[in-house]
Amino acid sequence: FFIIYTSSGFVSAGKLFNTILGLPYFTALLIGAFVVVFYTFLGGFSAVSMTDFIQGTMMFFTVIYIPVAATIVLGGPAPTMASLAGEGKDFFSFFPESLGGMSLIIMILSSLGWGLGYFGQPHILVRFMAISNPKELKKSTQIAVSWVLLSLIFAVAIGIVGKAYLPMPLENANAERVFIIMAETLSPPFITGLIWSAVLAAIMSTASSQLLVTASAVARDLYQPFFHKNASEKELIIISRVTVLLISLCSIYLASDPNSYIFSIVSYAWAGFGACFGPVVLLSLYWRRMTLKGTYAGIIVGGITVLIWKQFNWFGLYELIPGFLFSTISIILISLMDEKPSQTILDNFNKVVSLSNEK
Repeated sequence: FFIIYTSSGFVSAGKLFNTILGLPYFTALLIGAFVVVFYTFLGGFSAVSMTDFIQGTMMFFTVIYIPVAATIVLGGPAPTMASLAGEGKDFFSFFPESLGGMSLIIMILSSLGWGLGYFGQPHILVRFMAISNPKELKKSTQIAVSWVLLSLIFAVAIGIVGKAYLPMPLENANAERVFIIMAETLSPPFITGLIWSAVLAAIMSTASSQLLVTASAVARDLYQPFFHKNASEKELIIISRVTVLLISLCSIYLASDPNSYIFSIVSYAWAGFGACFGPVVLLSLYWRRMTLKGTYAGIIVGGITVLIWKQFNWFGLYELIPGFLFSTISIILISLMDEKPSQTILDNFNKVVSLSNEK
């Protein structure tokens, strides 16, 4: 799933450089991948964390600027809404009239199901895990939730306002270039360059985080415990860097199709992570009876469910929902069939709960 998710970042970079520099897509893809791999390869967690702060700041302002600037150019909110009137009744409707009964229920469930994915994204969770003082977690949560609300609201606004602003509608995979094209026509070249840098920042921050977590998982959670328990720090760094290169090559191969939909790729990987790790994270925090075997069962069942459901697309339901559900059920069942956790684990659980209550 990390390979799939990283490939979405590389597709984004390819489309960015292809649009603004006019380079062939594959050449643009290689340049974008090289930029991300280069600083992840050399800098590790510190480089990714520091650059993420700068990238996040740039993204914050540009995602707000584009829809606001376009609305002003169109004459304000009223003229913008008037120009969108011809898009049909369903354009602003949460419940399209064209859908009814079970189809509408599935659409609502699939849309809401995206929220379940947040609990299981390793590249997001690792930021909380790396915090220096647990007492800062409340502040971190407030910042994270505020950022998510603003970025998602204004990202949707970009799509809506872009429909009215652009004279020629963008079709198929080209629709995902709306932000880049609007930036070029709304601002002088210098400001446009800054905005495009923010797009690249969004790509880099996500892709580098994914590469870093994957490399750490292979080196620390796979290689060290199962192949070489006494591995030196230098050896683990080499394994991490080799992993970054291998994952990048696989991601470049998956991203090589210029007609790839970034949204579809992200949706698949998001479901995989959410189903594998979401129930595990939630139950480990709120259910003291969960065991290691239950955890393994949840990760395996969640991941396999997403892989199978995606291929057959049963009922049109987003694969994250059944994956999350079956993962949760398997964790509970296997944990109850297993021996109770040791007193040491229970004491640790109680310690974390008391720390949480203090906040």
